[in-house]
Amino acid sequence: MSNLNLTPHIRQLSPHVADLIAAGEVVERPASVAKELLENAIDAGATAVTIEIQDGGMTYLRVSDDGCGIAPGELPTAFLRHATSKLRTAEDLAAIGTLGFRGEALAAISSVSRLDIFTRLRGADSGATLHLEGGVPGEVQDAGCPEGTSVIVRDLFYNTPARLKFMKRDSAEATAISGLVEHLALSHPNISFKLLKDGSETLHTPGDGSLKSAIYAALGREFTLSLVDVKSRDDDLAVDGFVTRPLNGRGTRAMQTFFVNGRLVKSQLLTAALEEAYANRIMKGRFPGCVLCVTLPFDMVDVNVHPAKTIVKFVNDKQVFDLVYHGAADALDREAKPQSTAPAPAKPVQAPRDGFYQNMTAAQFRSAQAKAAPAAKPPVSAAQSVAPKAREDAQPPVFRTSVPAVSLGELGGKMRVSDVVRHAPVDAVPAPAAVKASPAPLPQSASETVSEVEPAKKNVSVPEQEPEQVTLTPEATTPWRIAGEVLDTYIVCEDADKNVWLIDKHAAHERMNFDRFKAQNEPIMSQALLTPLVAQLGAAEYTALAERFDTLREYGFDCEDFGGNAVLIRSVPADVGEGEAVAALEEIAGKLADGRHADPAGARDALLATLACKAAIKGGWKSDERELRVLVDKVQSGEIEYCPHGRPVKVRLTQREIEKMFKRIV
Repeated sequence: MSNLNLTPHIRQLSPHVADLIAAGEVVERPASVAKELLENAIDAGATAVTIEIQDGGMTYLRVSDDGCGIAPGELPTAFLRHATSKLRTAEDLAAIGTLGFRGEALAAISSVSRLDIFTRLRGADSGATLHLEGGVPGEVQDAGCPEGTSVIVRDLFYNTPARLKFMKRDSAEATAISGLVEHLALSHPNISFKLLKDGSETLHTPGDGSLKSAIYAALGREFTLSLVDVKSRDDDLAVDGFVTRPLNGRGTRAMQTFFVNGRLVKSQLLTAALEEAYANRIMKGRFPGCVLCVTLPFDMVDVNVHPAKTIVKFVNDKQVFDLVYHGAADALDREAKPQSTAPAPAKPVQAPRDGFYQNMTAAQFRSAQAKAAPAAKPPVSAAQSVAPKAREDAQPPVFRTSVPAVSLGELGGKMRVSDVVRHAPVDAVPAPAAVKASPAPLPQSASETVSEVEPAKKNVSVPEQEPEQVTLTPEATTPWRIAGEVLDTYIVCEDADKNVWLIDKHAAHERMNFDRFKAQNEPIMSQALLTPLVAQLGAAEYTALAERFDTLREYGFDCEDFGGNAVLIRSVPADVGEGEAVAALEEIAGKLADGRHADPAGARDALLATLACKAAIKGGWKSDERELRVLVDKVQSGEIEYCPHGRPVKVRLTQREIEKMFKRIV
């Protein structure tokens, strides 16, 4: 039975309770407050906006602008529900051209905070101020203040303590506000935005109207250098902005930013159009970045779909899809074409120095050479004088990079996984077709004679820090047989019951690495980079990593803050190549930022799964028989069934299924 206190009487909620309910829909966190106030500043025609926060915006948040201001007599009205200056009639809802229009933002914010507002109309001699606490306004008073509006919000959710337990760390709330300001700066490059966090300036855009200048200030130099210009037109529709080059793909979609008529939106349609343009251009598992601004008539888009106004609907989805797709594809095609350069102008020939060139006859040249003293030859040592002439048929030395073959008996029937399953293919240098016999060696005593097996044993000695051992069972005793490998990715195996198995070697090795990482108690070995790498992340991804720098260090990543949502990588796990370090960190950041791995155990598994994937052998790599043997033993014994991401490692084809394919049976 329900424990709600239900009554048959219907009553109208008090204005205070109604305001709190509205605040719950509009004000979720400090970033929600900043969003509403910044959008009001933009709609007021501001050219410069400053936002200052303390403690992530929970205790202090101020937004100041140089916009048109508010008349003193209208200040109390501005904080009433459904009071706005941006709508007049119902027809205006069909063509909304402002960012804010609901008329609920100021009322909702003031109902859950202590709020002060200072405002002055352009050209007015003085301004006005109003204080509200819990939504209850005081008296409007005269105040000296600059032209524009400044709103100060203190002690957010002071009267609704139940909401405080849902707030994240101050650093996470501050990063959310930073990401919001970055997006608004990108959508309005003609406005200068300044962000102050706990007294320090962290962002300042020039406001010169150049989108690329705003991108440089908000997203950093590395991201800006990877961009390609996009311009596309179709009747009243237009798309402008930038996309990244295919080689600069990222591990997540965090750097994809879309604006529709200056409003930041989340649209699966726009994302699909962008990524379709990169088909067959970008590596699998990598995503393009972009800053794209779509402009279309106001009556062709509906922004009144979601209270946060980040989800929109288009009247003509296909036209918008084609516009973004062709714009991005054309930009990539232009980038791929070789650039024709004009030949450099020929330099004028200057007269040589006097006497630099001299003409002489052959007789004069011989006479000059005869007068020159002969060059002294270096003395020849006795050892060199008696040294035999090198044989012309001598063969050059042969260097081999592969591990020497060692029998299972010499290894005691055990071998490490890392000794058998390589992290990269190694091609041995082929031996020459024929090598002439060398002279007989000088006689040696029995104690000086070294067997040929000893060096091989030393080369594959097991280090103490590697705990895992893999037993290589002779193939004659196993109930399965390795038939070979296809596509350099799948192992073909036949068992005693006449079943054929296809084994994904990457997925199998990935699971082996994952289990090994989880089983070991000591920190993962790391390798220091000669030149540190820089990973440019989105605001949410950066926050997720910044909160776990100590944890990342335990797993081989030595990272530190590099400013502007960038992370400096000084060390990487020993099993991860330098070329995959940034991609691995981006993937880890994306998993930690999506909220599904908030608990420590989930975050650890997500991190280890990424490391295991990057350290595993890849599909398409050449593998020798011993590598395949180790993987098959692990899979067919039932020890490995799924990769860390849940994909199956093997697929079975029965004899009956195969015979039905060839119509041997019906």
